[in-house]
Amino acid sequence: MNDRISSERAEILALEALAWLAGRPDDIDRFLAVSGLTAADLRRAAGEPELLASVFDFLLTNEPLLLEFCESASISFQTVHAARRRLEA
Repeated sequence: MNDRISSERAEILALEALAWLAGRPDDIDRFLAVSGLTAADLRRAAGEPELLASVFDFLLTNEPLLLEFCESASISFQTVHAARRRLEA
């Protein structure tokens, strides 16, 4: 995927990243701790742009985790960067 990504695709990718994190108990716990969210907060806000952006921010601050996600999703890390930028628009 190139640097051009739709808002809809960026949101879907962020939800995929969130689901991927949710399948990794240590990582989702770390995300919750860093973000200050509870599991209930996460369920309530899962589709909100701010939360979706924070999922990307979390991945982008941890290169090994980012690369694992990218490999599992068959995307490049540049795609995550582009999706994060799209969520700002």
